[in-house]
Amino acid sequence: MVLATAVEADDAVLSCMFASRYMQTPLPKFQLPERSIPKDAAYQIINDELMLDGNPRLNLASFVTTWMEPECDKLMMSAINKNYVDMDEYPVTTDLQNRCVNMIARLFHAEVEDGDQAVGVATVGSSEAIMLAGLAFKRKWQNKMKANGKPYDKPNLVTGSNVQVCWEKFARYFEVELKEVKLTEDYYVMNPKKAVEMVDENTICVCAILGSTYNGEFEDVKTLNDLLLQKNEKTGWDTPIHVDAASGGFVAPFIYPDLEWDFRLPLVRSINVSGHKYGLVYAGVGWVVWRSKKDLPEELIFHINYLGADQPTFTLNFSKGASQIIGQYYQLIRLGFEGYKLIMENCRANARYLTEILEKTGRFKILSKDVGVPVVAFSLKDKSLGHDEYEISDHLRKFGWVVPAYTMAPDAQNVLLLRVVVREDFSRTLAERLAQNIEQVLQELEAVHAQINTVVKEILITENGNDEVGAKENSKKIHDKRRRGRHARHPDSVDKTKGIC
Repeated sequence: MVLATAVEADDAVLSCMFASRYMQTPLPKFQLPERSIPKDAAYQIINDELMLDGNPRLNLASFVTTWMEPECDKLMMSAINKNYVDMDEYPVTTDLQNRCVNMIARLFHAEVEDGDQAVGVATVGSSEAIMLAGLAFKRKWQNKMKANGKPYDKPNLVTGSNVQVCWEKFARYFEVELKEVKLTEDYYVMNPKKAVEMVDENTICVCAILGSTYNGEFEDVKTLNDLLLQKNEKTGWDTPIHVDAASGGFVAPFIYPDLEWDFRLPLVRSINVSGHKYGLVYAGVGWVVWRSKKDLPEELIFHINYLGADQPTFTLNFSKGASQIIGQYYQLIRLGFEGYKLIMENCRANARYLTEILEKTGRFKILSKDVGVPVVAFSLKDKSLGHDEYEISDHLRKFGWVVPAYTMAPDAQNVLLLRVVVREDFSRTLAERLAQNIEQVLQELEAVHAQINTVVKEILITENGNDEVGAKENSKKIHDKRRRGRHARHPDSVDKTKGIC
């Protein structure tokens, strides 16, 4: 029998991380530490702090992918040290990007002949993709105005007020006036008729959204195209359309194949889509594709010659990892049309299932649509309750759920809603659990507010006696004070400089 020596026992204790001095020494938060620490100590300290983050799969606020197959995880980790911009060093990765561009462009019915290369590029997300598309529209418009001898210093862009904040960034960064079609209480996306009315000779493009961030609804790109064609014919202009398909680009082709929103419409000149949303890749990849080469001004393209071939490049970002591009290619060939269709059908079915459960409670009004991104957006029917959507959102966090509450975009800011994004990894079981937790939260809030109202009533009777007017005024003050406290960390309306997920 072998007995451990005292020295071996001491070594065992010393090698235990939680017995080390690093567990009781605060680490610098604002300055670089003077001394190094062991790698296992650094790992343990950071890992422990990260435990306080939420569970990404229960974050129903985000459209971004939170699960991929282990085989794809391995591929992406093996490429984590590759800088995609080094095209001459990593020609195969570059080729994979080109394959993805071709597949996505053809999925969107781009004008590409068999064997020809589609026009598009991988980006770090739809924000960069939108910047690139916007720059292409601005430069084409400027070139046209210069050729006609007209002023080219006041470009504008027409969108709905429900656009994601990246469109406001583009307008501000690149000096383009943003004309917004305001929403109404009964119409939560851009009205195509009003959008076309805003178009003038200085409009570089009209942006339509395929999958609103607010309620997942698809905007009517077909009607927008038809109305704009009529205006172009009447005025002699050639105002084009860009489709922001960040959320819906990997949804519509698979479960709404007959919906005309893409390059089948003649005025749609470019489309962006987020690979890291329903493209089913972890955060960090987006795509922008153009209808044809003539829609991307040549002067915006830089050319790199490697392995005897011309490689055009058009990006705002320079260095970036290759992992997400490899992950996108994996998903495209692993799933194919059939696989994406099955996944999107599952997402839609689970979204409809959750919608039905919420409707059966009789407490909620559903604001999302049957045709759109698999999102469930809903608001309370009874606005006279002591609680609101913000409180429901707050209380759901104790179960681990992140379900955002926010207001609609202008001019429908008085509509307060909750939103659940149904992703690939949101199963029917999780939908049932979420519905149960929402019911629990409602019951708890109703019970709490009933008790508060009883106490308030007793206090008011004691203080005011039979003075009904005074009692009502004091009751209103108490409820207003409670409401202000509840909303202290929630804005009355969405500040578009902050955006929402």
